[in-house]
Amino acid sequence: MTINCKGALIDFSTPKVMGVLNVTPDSFFDGGKHNSQDAILEQTEKMISEGATFIDLGAYSSRPGAADVSENEEIDRLLPAIEIILKEFPKALLSIDTFRSKVAETCVNAGAAIINDIAAGDLDSEMFATIAKLQVPYIMMHMKGNPQNMQEKTGYHNITKEVNLHLSEKVKKVKDLGVNDIIIDPGFGFAKTLEENYELMQHLEMLHIFDLPILVGISRKSMIYKLLKTSAKDALNGTSALNTIALQKGAQLLRVHDVKEAMECIAISEQLKATVSL
Repeated sequence: MTINCKGALIDFSTPKVMGVLNVTPDSFFDGGKHNSQDAILEQTEKMISEGATFIDLGAYSSRPGAADVSENEEIDRLLPAIEIILKEFPKALLSIDTFRSKVAETCVNAGAAIINDIAAGDLDSEMFATIAKLQVPYIMMHMKGNPQNMQEKTGYHNITKEVNLHLSEKVKKVKDLGVNDIIIDPGFGFAKTLEENYELMQHLEMLHIFDLPILVGISRKSMIYKLLKTSAKDALNGTSALNTIALQKGAQLLRVHDVKEAMECIAISEQLKATVSL
């Protein structure tokens, strides 16, 4: 199972890590930490050295109830970050966390390798056509509504089946447009209650019906710290536990704030697989 990133084949037979780099003032965990050139380069170097295959740049906070950011402001935050990262780390594979087609196209033209869309095209009718034109890998996530109202849209008869149905419709549409490098994301924390998140995790293996890489992004989210009655700051142990469970259920890409710990989860999970096969 591979995707083509700027001419390089990324093989997901061994799970990979995507490090989160938010250049926003209001993200739920690291908002405001990486708003200077030195901070961006320091965090990028740290994540790459710890084993991240991808760096996911975000300039629009998607935490529940986050303030809206204009398209131009999102671009103005992203382009300088892309430029300084690729100048220092020219082989870095940058993913852009955006649901806007203009932002996606602008950033790919500036050197980004992947588009990570939390809305799977629902918030921009031009996104699928733009991805088809750009021919870059596309991460599509399940979400209902938008970051401002998604937590009002929870409630499912069978969350796993509904997520599968939603993603299957999206996958077909982009494949019909000629997009082949697709990664699916069930969208933990997006329009889902704590209980719904865990029900979805319990049946994560059902997403293998697509025969596509599965991204899991649960790093330091409220489904962890609310359950454990702690905070995002103190949710690393819970994140590692849940990442390990996700890997056991077949996740191939972990989107995380803490790369070293995620790589350790992968190493342990892969050793278990090797032991079972002996």
